[in-house]
Amino acid sequence: MVGASSLHPRLLSSFVGDRLAQSRQPLAQLFHYNPGRKHISMQLSRTFSGLTNILFNRRNNLDEVPDGKRKCLRPGKLSPRRPVPNHIKRPPYVKTRMAPGIASGPEVHDLKGIEHMRASGRLAAQVLNYAGTLVKPGITTDEIDEAVHQMIIDNGAYPSPLGYGGFPKSVCTSVNECICHGIPDSRPLEDGDIINIDVTVYLNGYHGDTSATFFCGDVSEKARNLVKVTKESLDKAISICAPGVEFKKIGKTIHDHADKFGYGVVRQFVGHGVGRVFHADPVVLHFRNNDGGRMVLNQTFTIEPMLTIGSINPVMWDDDWTVVTEDGSLSAQFEHTILITEDGAEILTQCEA
Repeated sequence: MVGASSLHPRLLSSFVGDRLAQSRQPLAQLFHYNPGRKHISMQLSRTFSGLTNILFNRRNNLDEVPDGKRKCLRPGKLSPRRPVPNHIKRPPYVKTRMAPGIASGPEVHDLKGIEHMRASGRLAAQVLNYAGTLVKPGITTDEIDEAVHQMIIDNGAYPSPLGYGGFPKSVCTSVNECICHGIPDSRPLEDGDIINIDVTVYLNGYHGDTSATFFCGDVSEKARNLVKVTKESLDKAISICAPGVEFKKIGKTIHDHADKFGYGVVRQFVGHGVGRVFHADPVVLHFRNNDGGRMVLNQTFTIEPMLTIGSINPVMWDDDWTVVTEDGSLSAQFEHTILITEDGAEILTQCEA
């Protein structure tokens, strides 16, 4: 955990440190952490187009966002951890209570594995769709977490975020300027909010991972357009995926589309291989890059672009999870788990019409 002397494994969930630039060095040698400033720097010779100096500074003391039409997000109260029935299979990181490891090598599946991935992806999509129907002014993000938790365990699955590196809830709820990893709490949603709900389920030994950004009540045109373009960027990125395609084309596709509308692309959080483990090869960068690597048949991974209206610099709250934009500007995200097929890509986390 990130603290005075160690690195919090929550950075491994979607942070570029997932693969540590394919280095075998110990974490302590790869990162430098300054607890007084929440500053993390990668100690690597390889660069990620400016990712070698990533700032997670203390949150600025903002009361209102720049447009003055809404108050800055503040943390609420957390409810106790929700129980999971004993008969439901846990991911290894929950059973061992150890920091989750990172799988080396891509998640490539046989026919049985593909069917398991389809099942976990289908359930994740159904849960996310249900969670979206709950979004309305007055509901708390903790109530959304409660509903998500119950639906997942009712279907014999485990909510993957629960206990991952100490994460206390079953879903991530990221409101307005929250880029990712928002912890569900007592804050009620307000008219005009946007909220990303990030659902991952562990079913029959396989993870299905997806997220979407929803509107709460009467949302401004500015926010609606950000959400629309973010979803378009994901769709366009998926459309170019196929066996042999270079992963760097994903980042170019997303970045090119965001540029057309003047939106920023968050660089510090990435897509990742997903399947029998929560996070694996490859690192999927959402911005223009020169990384190597090509997609292979029957491989599964996520694409999860995060776009902002203003600053792309992430600021971490004292809970060591919640990441918000430096200037309080809005952020949106969409995510799918996809399977590389002979014809292109199959979206595993899409609800059937």
